[in-house]
Amino acid sequence: MDISPIRTARDHRRALKEIESLMTAKRGTPQGDRLDVLATVVEAWEAAHYPLDLPDPVSAIKYHMEQRGLAPRDLIPYVGSRNRVHEVLNRKRPLTLKMVWRLHKGLGIPAESGGGREQCRRPAQCQVAPRSAAPRSDRE
Repeated sequence: MDISPIRTARDHRRALKEIESLMTAKRGTPQGDRLDVLATVVEAWEAAHYPLDLPDPVSAIKYHMEQRGLAPRDLIPYVGSRNRVHEVLNRKRPLTLKMVWRLHKGLGIPAESGGGREQCRRPAQCQVAPRSAAPRSDRE
């Protein structure tokens, strides 16, 4: 089995073409083994050259709302009042760690996406607010 590392985009394209030709190979055969090794090498190269960032928290929430047919009022138990939900969805209020945790536990929204970077107008809103910085009415 002669497989070389992927160093360039051209090498990557060649490996992808070879993987495509091996897609019908059976496991345990020399072609199947070659497919496994090539797929592993391509996956490593793509992870290094095309990293995937987590979505910003508001985009993750909106995506989950759309997928589940949820309305903003459905977020009230997890985020707080109706006004607070709209402020979060309009990026006027940052998510607190407690909100992120509630969204994760209640709706299955990955907690990791709650701490992602947001594209926002004010740098202070681009991060999840620590508990001590949360508005007084948000504390319990």
